[in-house]
Amino acid sequence: MAFGGFGTRRVLQGLAAWGILSTTAVSIFILGGEADPDKCAIIKMALGLIGIWCFAGGLVMRLGRDRFGGWAQGLPVDWRWRFVLFCTLFALIEEAVTTSMTNLGPWLGAATDAARITCSTNYFKVISTSVAVFIPWFICWAWLLGRYDFKPLQVTLLFGLTGTLAETLSFGLQNLIQVGMWVFVYGLMVYLPAHGVPAGRDVCPPRWWHWPLAVFLPFVFIFPFVAVVLYRFGQEIWCRIHPTPGPTP
Repeated sequence: MAFGGFGTRRVLQGLAAWGILSTTAVSIFILGGEADPDKCAIIKMALGLIGIWCFAGGLVMRLGRDRFGGWAQGLPVDWRWRFVLFCTLFALIEEAVTTSMTNLGPWLGAATDAARITCSTNYFKVISTSVAVFIPWFICWAWLLGRYDFKPLQVTLLFGLTGTLAETLSFGLQNLIQVGMWVFVYGLMVYLPAHGVPAGRDVCPPRWWHWPLAVFLPFVFIFPFVAVVLYRFGQEIWCRIHPTPGPTP
């Protein structure tokens, strides 16, 4: 179960090949027929995301990983905080790409506002419902990396599987078919930050059970965030139902 660096690279290469194959097949099926224009626009948005974030972004990250890692490790900030902050930054960049693709809907042939790959065309609304949820995941991984010696490619793969699972739970089992895309959409958020984690820290080699733990544990870290959101939402509803009386004239 515990892949070494070479094994993890092979798994990621296999997922990349599957992602290309499955995305190509879906694109040909939808774009090649008389499909709904909104569905065609969504496919084009997804292809734009893959091209910009996964291929172009992934290539730039791959070429600059050593320079980034050396620069990041030289910053006078605790590596855990640094990891969370950089992961958040890359998540914000990824969502900027997805929101931009959604806003290009009319130019991609969309017939209605239903053609989108984000919950909104407003970037700040998008990140308030996505990146805000990812931050507990990043904190979880900072905790894991403080105890176990996961390598950057392993972090990329495992975080990508967490993202795939989240997409499946949120939007349906069909997202499992696109695991080759989701692993890189999510995995690239943590790829470079993982290179900024110091190699000489006092940690243990991960055992086989740490791998499934690393996939599912980020969901546990969301619970406190969800509890705070629900508490604030409940307060707002209570204030609307029971408004505070104003001063007596």
